[in-house]
Amino acid sequence: MGKEVMIMKKDSGFLSNRINLPYRRGVGMMILGKDNMVFVGKRFDSKGDTWQMPQGGIDGDETVIEAGLRELSEETNIKSVRILAESKNWFYYDVPDFLVGKLWDGQYRGQKQKWLLLEFIGDDSEINISTENPEFAEWKWVEMNMLPELIVSFKKTLYHSIVKEFSSHVKVKNG
Repeated sequence: MGKEVMIMKKDSGFLSNRINLPYRRGVGMMILGKDNMVFVGKRFDSKGDTWQMPQGGIDGDETVIEAGLRELSEETNIKSVRILAESKNWFYYDVPDFLVGKLWDGQYRGQKQKWLLLEFIGDDSEINISTENPEFAEWKWVEMNMLPELIVSFKKTLYHSIVKEFSSHVKVKNG
């Protein structure tokens, strides 16, 4: 079992009662497509030009892989993937104070996530974000090093850590 990595900003401004809230168990998926481009979606509730990789909660006794594949299918309809890696550590992030009461019925201060690196082996026509409960308004492929610049500010450190961990698994294409 890997160690746990706490990711938070010094200026996160904890409320005295939020420190007692637990972290929600979750999973994130970095999906590599052609030329090592990474899938990102723009959430419906996103303000500004922010994009994220698919992620979601781990239900009951689901494994990280079971939850990741379920969430990926629910959010994107993607099923044609090959698992390349699972993060060694759990990554934590705190949501800003103004979101604590709005997300997850105010039960959590942030998320504790494992991340999966997946290779998309299907065709782009398989991707369908118009799901039963859509989360993304649009999607695109981006370069891995661009991920931290596209995410909401409170997840930038998380995305830097994920890119750093998974970079060694990505095949470098010879030009």
